Amino acid sequence: MSDRLDISFAPLSADAEATTVVLSGEGLELGAKAKEIDSKSGGAIAKAAAAADYKGKLKSSIEILAPAKIGVERLIVAGFGKAASLNELQIVELGGAILGQIQARKCSSASLIVDVEGTDDIKAETLAALLAQGAQLRHYAFKKYLTKKNSDDANGDKAGLKKLVIHVAHPDKAKAAFQPLKAVVNGVNLARDLVNEPANILGPVELAEKTKALEKLGVDVEILDVGDMQKLKMGSLLCVGQGSERPSRMAVMVWNGAKGNKKAKPVCFVGKGVVFDTGGISIKGAAGMEDMKGDMGGAAAVIGVMHALAERKANVNAVGLIGCVENMPSGNAVRPGDIVTSMSGQTIEIINTDAEGRLVLADVLWYAQEKFKPKVVIDLATLTGAIMIALGKEYAGIFVNDDKLADELSSASKATGEKVWRMPLDKAFDKAMDSKNADMKNAGGRWAGAATAAAFLQRFVQKDTPWCHIDLAGTAMDGARSDINQSWGSGWGVRLLDRFVAEHHEKSEK
Repeated sequence: MSDRLDISFAPLSADAEATTVVLSGEGLELGAKAKEIDSKSGGAIAKAAAAADYKGKLKSSIEILAPAKIGVERLIVAGFGKAASLNELQIVELGGAILGQIQARKCSSASLIVDVEGTDDIKAETLAALLAQGAQLRHYAFKKYLTKKNSDDANGDKAGLKKLVIHVAHPDKAKAAFQPLKAVVNGVNLARDLVNEPANILGPVELAEKTKALEKLGVDVEILDVGDMQKLKMGSLLCVGQGSERPSRMAVMVWNGAKGNKKAKPVCFVGKGVVFDTGGISIKGAAGMEDMKGDMGGAAAVIGVMHALAERKANVNAVGLIGCVENMPSGNAVRPGDIVTSMSGQTIEIINTDAEGRLVLADVLWYAQEKFKPKVVIDLATLTGAIMIALGKEYAGIFVNDDKLADELSSASKATGEKVWRMPLDKAFDKAMDSKNADMKNAGGRWAGAATAAAFLQRFVQKDTPWCHIDLAGTAMDGARSDINQSWGSGWGVRLLDRFVAEHHEKSEK
């Protein structure tokens, strides 16, 4: 994992670090502590703001070097905009933007003075915690394989920022508010690590084994090997990995956190864990194939959200399942024209071995429903290039058979900024998956590729089960960079699903 940022909370009266950030609203509206700093420095903030035409707009900033009489080497004034109108997402993103400003100055430690009142709904200590979450999300960088000679961080600083002290009126309250937010960050960064890891290190066995680390958080983990899946007749999943020398696995993570009702039906997350996808016999072009180490982004998100739920002790029952395979060409690989039998008993004609993720999900989806009888199932997969043609790298596509579920996910999306767009499930797309030689085929032709893939998956969703398929091919890896993500592997989906659970499926203790 990347170097962690040590975030702590201190009183406003505590000494600040050499690099210090203060906040200002529009019109250079300063909090009490910032006003005190400005007064001691002989009006340095006001003078610098006037010289730079600084207005305090959201995410704007000015820097004052070696201001007199306040004991800091560098003072950064960060624009907070109109505090009363800010929402949680804007505050988190501001935390990331401020962290970026600090990192650009090459320092190992810094202070952030949070002396503003917050909003009617967001108190100062919660505001400080949200800023901390944004900073921690922004700090992530995958540098595991850089040698010492070349280990400068992205900003050229060999040491890098290690410590951030956030000064706030009630530090204990801020720390308490930060703990569940930190759990979510840890889940996101775990998912990022998994997606960034090269496939020669992270094979199907290794990806499945990563879930065992969740046991220390109270998650029950079971890993099924090839023999176990053969007994379950998972011919769809197993055919994908049969061309690889590395055996396939399925990992099952169970979090029974619902207080007073451990047997309540769980929320279920299913992830595609193709650790590397060559396309198999229907081999991909060489250009960009190295990115296929990230074809397990759906599985990474599932592991990440299970980590987040367990670390913050979410009051919910949840299950995460991932199918872990490697899609390789060899003398033993599945061929176009082969017919396999899924766990559901339905037969599938293989038209294109590069349409492999849906074959993995088909059996894991069926197993999840048979084993756990969940109240809702959400699968996540870097499934199609077609979804990127439709939505680019800003949005993930969601295909949903239940309007209430679609609304809940859209609500969570707006809150976290992980954007989703509802795509159609239509009988015409389902018909495109019919085969003359089997119950269905695994590829539906050139048109509407993301929609026909979803139609294929829907054939493995049992009647009356609320279900959503999330195609995150454009967002899980090499997606749009933002104030809170500068990583190739984004960890996309962890915050969305954690929020979805918190808003709509987690029982309140009040």
